[in-house]
Amino acid sequence: MKFDLNSLNDEQMKALKEIDGAVLVTAGAGSGKTRLLTHRIAYLIEVCHESPYSILAITFTNKASKEMQSRVCDMVDGADKVWISTFHSMCVRILRHDIEKLGSYNKNFTILSESDSDKAIKKILEELNFKDEKFKKVFAGQLSNYKNSGQSLNDYLVTHACEFDMKDIGKAIVMYEDYLKKNNALDFDDLLLKTIELFKKFPEVLQYYSNRFKYILVDEFQDTNTVQYNLVKMLASEHGNIFVVGDEDQCIYSWRGANFQNIFNFKKDFKDVKVFKLERNYRSTASILQIANNVIKNNKTRLDKKMWTDKSGGDEPVLYNSYDERDEALYVAQSIEKFISQGYKYDDIAVLMRINALSRSFEEAFLSYNIPHRIYGGFKFYERVEIRNLIGYLRIFVNPKDDISFARIINVPKRGIGEGTLAKIEEMKGNKSFVEFLLDENFLQNSYYKKFEDFLKSYKAVISQKYSKISEFVQSVIDFFKLKLMYNVSNEEDLNRVLNIEQFVSSVKDFETLNPDADLGQFLEMITLSSDTDEIGQDGAVTIATVHSVKGLEFKIVFVVGLEEGVFPISRAFNSNSELEEERRLMYVALTRAEEKLILTHCTKRYLYSSSQYQMPSRFCKEFGLLSFAKPKSQEKSFSNNVTANDKVNQFLKQVFLKDEKKEESPKKDVSIYHVGQKVSHPRFGEGEIVAISDDGLVGDIIFEDFGKKSLMLELAPLEIL
Repeated sequence: MKFDLNSLNDEQMKALKEIDGAVLVTAGAGSGKTRLLTHRIAYLIEVCHESPYSILAITFTNKASKEMQSRVCDMVDGADKVWISTFHSMCVRILRHDIEKLGSYNKNFTILSESDSDKAIKKILEELNFKDEKFKKVFAGQLSNYKNSGQSLNDYLVTHACEFDMKDIGKAIVMYEDYLKKNNALDFDDLLLKTIELFKKFPEVLQYYSNRFKYILVDEFQDTNTVQYNLVKMLASEHGNIFVVGDEDQCIYSWRGANFQNIFNFKKDFKDVKVFKLERNYRSTASILQIANNVIKNNKTRLDKKMWTDKSGGDEPVLYNSYDERDEALYVAQSIEKFISQGYKYDDIAVLMRINALSRSFEEAFLSYNIPHRIYGGFKFYERVEIRNLIGYLRIFVNPKDDISFARIINVPKRGIGEGTLAKIEEMKGNKSFVEFLLDENFLQNSYYKKFEDFLKSYKAVISQKYSKISEFVQSVIDFFKLKLMYNVSNEEDLNRVLNIEQFVSSVKDFETLNPDADLGQFLEMITLSSDTDEIGQDGAVTIATVHSVKGLEFKIVFVVGLEEGVFPISRAFNSNSELEEERRLMYVALTRAEEKLILTHCTKRYLYSSSQYQMPSRFCKEFGLLSFAKPKSQEKSFSNNVTANDKVNQFLKQVFLKDEKKEESPKKDVSIYHVGQKVSHPRFGEGEIVAISDDGLVGDIIFEDFGKKSLMLELAPLEIL
């Protein structure tokens, strides 16, 4: 792609040429905001002769960041010097340079993944002897809400005093923070908070960055939370040349702190803000946009705009009324087969839903049709148990204070070192970390030395070698600690784990090729901040995902399923106008992912949350302005007979769904026996860990080592507590 201003429309050109001061661009779905942002960066460099070094562009996903960097580098020379990154990556870069000024941390700090953070929380609550299951569920949310609020801990506890026992919440938060400091570790929220703390306590650091970045661009501005917005204001404090692009109609992350009111606050906080609207859509057909406009116009808290396009063609959107989730899944599968026969590819297609609990029927129907598919929001490659173990080993070399990773790997492979042994060492080591204590020469005389001797010999052997590449170091860790030899490759599951380890080494080699000057710490940082949604639509498979997962993406064909009251919109929004408006924004996002074809489905009856119930169509179905249709009874037989040429498929489907019928008659278990962090076993999926439980306690999200995340009905699932 070359730098070509003629590719912009009039409104984009007007916004692009406003170089000085604060600029707000309200950019509707598919309106070419990435094109505008990349051309503005190129314009600053090529036409205004500004230094690439003085430009900062902030995005919300790694994928968007990489795409923007690639596009700009194709347009103008020197664009690789532009700082383009996500908020979290930007903060990591700043902290790696200056975090030691804060004390308690050094530049080799570990960034905790969500699972690492969950384990740390579990440890703290166990130490405090907080066994109440409701408290365990609430604490993680309160911790994140506090960190994203921008308030001091005392102010937050006072503000939310009526919500829960905030005294215990406060005590646990303090212990959690101290635990992370001791481990030289930061969680995702800390990356932002510590950067703000650094800027406030050391104004010269802020002065350096605010002076350096003469021009700041922010994408998806409606998704900024209070902390992120404050960061932007601080960085723009010197020059005030800030260009933000957002769409309040696409703010769908308020549950994690996003505040679309920042779009309105921006006009108050900066002087003489120039506002531009991008209403021309380049993605969807006119009929799809009409449906989207029909829905979103019902929201009151929004800027007035209406998307339009001159893109012709495409089918009229379809609203299909299925009898139940089986009929719905079969209808979608048959439709996909039809589209494939017309020349579409599997990765042109997405099946979107409000909650991932709906995915099971589609997964089973697609398996019966041999439709390649991938479910997003599940297990990431870097969260597989063998990969997490390898990452744990690498982390303790980068950050020897990381006791969280040490505790994970010390008995991998088996060394006979259990929690009892670690507790004894914990008592002895004082303020030292495990690694620091074990490497001390005095430990040679310790009665526990023999248990750790194999580990210490391997650790010292690794650090005694010389390495010219990151991949050589990683391979050395694998070899010295026998991380592949611990598996029996004649076993298919073990073989897959070995292949995954080899794939990990391959990814390290790819990284060092693209980043020849980077170190192991930067590689670990990259994979910790990566998202499983970065690769959506790239692997020749139909995408099955929640709407939240596909923000910013587009597909030629989109199915939006499960359009019933209580599902989409979700039931908790019924008594809140603000939450209902967010559900409508979520629907708007779902609809505008479609380029050419849009198919919407709802069920008359659905099995969900342990019972089969008749459903009311979503209120959004009325707002679409479409007529719903269902298969005539006379067609039901032919539909079933034409599912495939083989009756075995129908037999398979009957078996699958008959199991559900039997489950309804099964005796129900007491779901209070389950809690987040609990280890369980399933006869099909193997061992796993409960990572979330629905508010009503009926549905659990469980991460299984080899099958990823599954949402199971706890009353019915054949789970054994380990």
